[in-house]
Amino acid sequence: MSDYGSYPAARPRRLRTTPAMRRMVAEHRPHPADLILPAFVREGIEEPVPVSSMPGVVQHTRDTLRKAAVEAVEAGIGGLMLFGVPLVKDAVGSQGTDPDGILQVALRDVRAEVGDELVLMSDLCLDEYTDHGHCGVLDEQGRVDNDATLERYAQMALVQAEAGAHTLGPSGMMDGQIGFVRRALDEAGHTDVSLFAYTAKYASAFYGPFREAVGSSLRGDRKTYQQDGANARESLRELALDLAEGADMVMVKPGLPYLDVLKTFREHADVPVGVYQISGEYSMVEAAAEKGWIDREAAIVETLTSFRRAGADLVLTYWAVEAARLLRR
Repeated sequence: MSDYGSYPAARPRRLRTTPAMRRMVAEHRPHPADLILPAFVREGIEEPVPVSSMPGVVQHTRDTLRKAAVEAVEAGIGGLMLFGVPLVKDAVGSQGTDPDGILQVALRDVRAEVGDELVLMSDLCLDEYTDHGHCGVLDEQGRVDNDATLERYAQMALVQAEAGAHTLGPSGMMDGQIGFVRRALDEAGHTDVSLFAYTAKYASAFYGPFREAVGSSLRGDRKTYQQDGANARESLRELALDLAEGADMVMVKPGLPYLDVLKTFREHADVPVGVYQISGEYSMVEAAAEKGWIDREAAIVETLTSFRRAGADLVLTYWAVEAARLLRR
C-alpha cells in the first residue's frame, strides 16, 4: 500500500461524475459571442435558394438576409460574414467594385436593419465575381496577377467600407494584400474599419460545397496562391507578414484538418485568432447525421469546442445561430 492510500490514489473520474461536475470544471467553453455566421446573398431571386450540398444553408434574398441578421442578433452571436452572388460576372469581377453590386447593397441593408448590434463583415475577394472563378485578375498567360489584383482589392475595400462593413475579410491569399488594403482604407478616412486576415488559407478538398453556394465558375485550381496543406512552418511566415502589414485579426481556414496550425497561431499572435469551419466540414457532419451515424447536436458542439481548445477566439461556422442556442441550453 502506498503512502497515499489504496490504489489508485488519483482518480480523475471524480471530476466527471455528473453533468454539473463536468460543466463546473470544463476548461474550454464555446460562447455565442465567439461565433460568426457566413451568409450568402444572391442577386435576382425572390425566394431563398437552398444549397443542395449544405443542408439548411440557403442563398438569401435581400429581405431574408435582413431577417437572418435580426435572428443572429437575437441569438447573441458575434458577427455576420457576407458573400455576394451576382447575376453577371466578367474577367475582372466588376460587380465586386460596383457600389450597387449585390454585396454592397446587402451590406447597406443589414447595417440599416441591425446597426452596430453585431459585427458586420464582408468577404473581400474576386472569386464570386469573375467568370474564370479565380480570386484575382489574370495576366496574358492566364495566371493570377498578384499586383494587379491588389489594385482591385483596394477598390473593393473602399466600396465595402462605404456600404457599412465594420470588418473586411481579405481572403484571396495575394502577397501584400493586408498592407495594400490597409493603406487604401486609411487614405480614404476609413481608419476604423478592421481587417480580418485569411492568413493561412489552405488549398483544400473541403471547399466543394462552398463553390455551389457562391455559384463558382472556377476552372483549374488555386494551388499557386492558397497555401499547401503539407506546410505548417510556412504559415508562420504568412502570420508575421499579415501582422506587420496591420491585420487586426487573423484566421486559419479550414478548421478541423488544421488544428495544429491554429494552435501555433495562438502561441505566436497577439491579436484575436479565428478559424473558419468550412462548407465541407459542415456537410460531412450533416450527411453523417442524416444517415443516423452520429449525434448531430453533440458533433456540432464537439467540433466547436475543439477549435476553442486549440486556441481560437472566434469561429466562423454555418451553425452559428443554432449553436448559440445549443450552448445557451
